[in-house]
Amino acid sequence: MPPDERLGQIAIEDEMRSSYLSYAMSVIVGRALPDVRDGLKPVHRRILHGMNEMGLASNRAYRKSAKIVGEIMGNYHPHGDSAIYDTLVRMAQPFNMRYMLVDGQGNYGSVDGDPPAAMRYTEARLTKVAEDMLADIDKETVDFGPNYDESLVEPLVLPSKIPNLLVNGAGGIAVGYATNIPTHNVGEVIEGLLLFLENPDITIAQLMKKIPGPDFPTAGFIYGTAGIKDAYESGRGLLTLRAKVKVESDERTDRERLIVTELPYQVNKSKLIEKIAELIRDERIKGISDLRDESDREGIRVVIELKRGEIPLITLNNLYKLTQLQTTFGVIMLALVNNRPEVLNLKQILHHFIEHRREVVVRRTAFELRKAEERAHILEGLKIALDNLDAVITLIRRAQSPDEARVGLMREFALSEIQSNAILEMRLQRLTQLERNKLIEEYKEVLKQIEYLKSILGSEALVRKIIKDELIEVRDAYKDDRRTQIVKE
Repeated sequence: MPPDERLGQIAIEDEMRSSYLSYAMSVIVGRALPDVRDGLKPVHRRILHGMNEMGLASNRAYRKSAKIVGEIMGNYHPHGDSAIYDTLVRMAQPFNMRYMLVDGQGNYGSVDGDPPAAMRYTEARLTKVAEDMLADIDKETVDFGPNYDESLVEPLVLPSKIPNLLVNGAGGIAVGYATNIPTHNVGEVIEGLLLFLENPDITIAQLMKKIPGPDFPTAGFIYGTAGIKDAYESGRGLLTLRAKVKVESDERTDRERLIVTELPYQVNKSKLIEKIAELIRDERIKGISDLRDESDREGIRVVIELKRGEIPLITLNNLYKLTQLQTTFGVIMLALVNNRPEVLNLKQILHHFIEHRREVVVRRTAFELRKAEERAHILEGLKIALDNLDAVITLIRRAQSPDEARVGLMREFALSEIQSNAILEMRLQRLTQLERNKLIEEYKEVLKQIEYLKSILGSEALVRKIIKDELIEVRDAYKDDRRTQIVKE
């Protein structure tokens, strides 16, 4: 066949536009942006699901990170092992995650920017928070899709009892889009969700009484509320973050010192100290006589000794101006909604999470109802067999094969094949009076359960109550004190 009949011609700009659009959508949906429902990007979701499949629960033994990375890469995420390990490490770092999703053992890096140990040395397992994000995943609560080679299936979203998008935040750069969502306090977010659940028409100003602003794992201060208000109302805002610095006086030397105990989010302590030292060396800041890092496992402590007669506030303001003791955090609350990137305000994020939990509760209830009805069906068959015990035993003894006995039971007692199989598999001890009473009690309990599950599916108020009760459980399990203080201007 001549080449011109096999190949069509296309303008290069059209091909580039088409191909680049495909690439852009792949990065947006499949790599760089979190889903509004569980707050996870695909690689995070695959790591948590893969660890769950490996049985790495929070109360089980740790497993080598190299083993985990290999499983994830081979089964779900066919990309570089270093990218998977970097993501695993970040989910185990207390200075990056407000509520860690991976419980790491070994050297997982530090706030100084030290790299983690190689994956062959470190170990990991899931945290309780991650387990709550995976809860009920085996009850058909979420959709699954084929993995990269269609040999397995993976969840397209996690059921997530945790409002993870706000709680642990997210950051990422896609093609033409960027997201930068700050971390929050889980107790405050859930209080906001409970308010929203009671009154969907609530205003953002009212919500901010429960969710006053971000809460970073490294604590520090947020200066001003205007940036928070902008972010919550429009999805975009600029926060001013400051380190926590106190002034100590040394009566013996008649000097004062600045003590830094908390840093702005994602500030590297080593680089900060290097920058201050550079400013001292270049004489851009002249009032400092000594600089040392006294940080230990108890926490951060950077000591800045001042020269005699220096006014601490002046030096501190210069440090805020010239170093990362003061930084800005540009909030862009962008996430995937139905696989489309959208900039969302606070109320929209809460709405999408509540809708997700509603779907999870309904699907879980439908699954449990189906299982209960299947069990009731079997118990009905066993009950019929026990009520006609002599006739059943006689029929089975006369049968030449299990198939003949099965068909005979189905014909004689109007049983289904499932019920007949259950009768044939029944152990002889179930024929005792005690076991018969247990079976009758179980049947009554299953009927009650069926009635309750049907009432849930028929009542929006009951579904809402279950969502509320589960949110309260999560709040009570994980709530803690706010770390970042908000200073009003």
